[in-house]
Amino acid sequence: MQLKRKPIAIALSVLTLSGLAALLSPAAAQNSGGGRYTVQSAPANPQPRNTVKSRAPREAQANPKSQPTRALAQPAPGVDEPAQPSAAQPRQTSGLPAPGERRFVTNEVVIEVAGRPSQQQVEALARRHQLNRQESQSFELSGTTMFRWNIPDGRNVASVIRSLEADNTILSVQPNYRYLLQQSKNADGIQYAVEKLRLPRAHQIARGERILIAVIDSGIDVGHPELVGTVEDSFDPAGGDGAPHAHGTSIAGAIVAHAKLTGVAPNARILAVRAFDPVSGSAEGTTFGILKGLEWATQKGARVINMSFAGPKDPIMARMLAAAGKRGIVLIAAAGNAGPKSPPLFPASDPNVIAVTATDLEDKLFQGSNRGHHVAVAAPGVNLLLPVPGGGYGMTTGTSFAAAHVSGIAALILQVDPDLKPDAVRRVLLSTARDLGPAGRDKDFGAGLADAYEALHSLGGRSDAIAGSTTQGGGR
Repeated sequence: MQLKRKPIAIALSVLTLSGLAALLSPAAAQNSGGGRYTVQSAPANPQPRNTVKSRAPREAQANPKSQPTRALAQPAPGVDEPAQPSAAQPRQTSGLPAPGERRFVTNEVVIEVAGRPSQQQVEALARRHQLNRQESQSFELSGTTMFRWNIPDGRNVASVIRSLEADNTILSVQPNYRYLLQQSKNADGIQYAVEKLRLPRAHQIARGERILIAVIDSGIDVGHPELVGTVEDSFDPAGGDGAPHAHGTSIAGAIVAHAKLTGVAPNARILAVRAFDPVSGSAEGTTFGILKGLEWATQKGARVINMSFAGPKDPIMARMLAAAGKRGIVLIAAAGNAGPKSPPLFPASDPNVIAVTATDLEDKLFQGSNRGHHVAVAAPGVNLLLPVPGGGYGMTTGTSFAAAHVSGIAALILQVDPDLKPDAVRRVLLSTARDLGPAGRDKDFGAGLADAYEALHSLGGRSDAIAGSTTQGGGR
């Protein structure tokens, strides 16, 4: 995206224009390209110098056997015969994908059952429906157990869902949807977000002291100078080689950078969830991996969850997001980069989520942004200078990074008033945003450009009372 530059007086608090060339390594300068949805990894993705051990939830299970079930076994009384669903957990609505929807794994389904079924019950379910279990996990958020099943015999997903929905032991079934991170083409830019969000004044009040922000994304370079010491813990539901990736590293940098760059909440702590695995330069995640990340982040005490990805509406994930919101977790997502003609993308379209769009140096809307009345606020997201793997820096664009900026502001708000509920945080963000576009809230900019300082000031934040606090949650 080309920007028509106009004279603008922006005082760069940390990064000066004279130092810009020194920050850009040759490898980072090559980190360009991409499309409407895709993200580009750095040309070289070395392992981070410091690693954080991943911790899998206790209930996670893997099925070591994946041989197809050749034929249905005869039902075993009391085991293979379908049982009646629990009265406390009624069957959900149909999980069939919408007509024309193809953004899912073509030979997998996700099944939800009540409680924690026995191994015998699970094996009976597999026999009845000729499926192979890939993995399963019990989720505290929903009080149910989720399974990811493989369809070994070529049946299509829709026909398998119809068959499973006739089984009274199953609460819900749906495709294993695919999601993509929201990064666009790179260009030249500077760290103008510092002044646009009024961070110098905001940081006199709060810096996000030890507020836990879960980043559900691709791998983060925890050894990057901008990120050293900021990752509290990590979890890797995606598997793969675990290498850091440009998107996840840049998202973390937008929130907590603290060396040559200035993150929105530099004293916050990141819960790194690697749910997106690079595929041909892009990074893709699925329903099941994201669900596992949401559960882990909740168990770890996340106050904010950043979701800089987008895809199809997901019924199971929507219920999990609602459960997370009821536990006081602020949910923030990228509006999406599919353009003005695209329908709303999930999870930004979910009513429990704060949807964020992207603006540029001149407060103009990023031309690739999704529009819609679900858009809550805007934040800088065009031509941003952010960290990339290997200790370098690169320019990047997308609603992903605008969402990360707002996640950082949410952490500042929660430091000032740790008792605020998600709806209250949303009201603070919207009521203190600077109006852009048509007067009042609109489908392009939402309530307007987020303002970190004004948000904290509206809560009565005072620099002499807040700055320098080192306790979890801070004070007022």
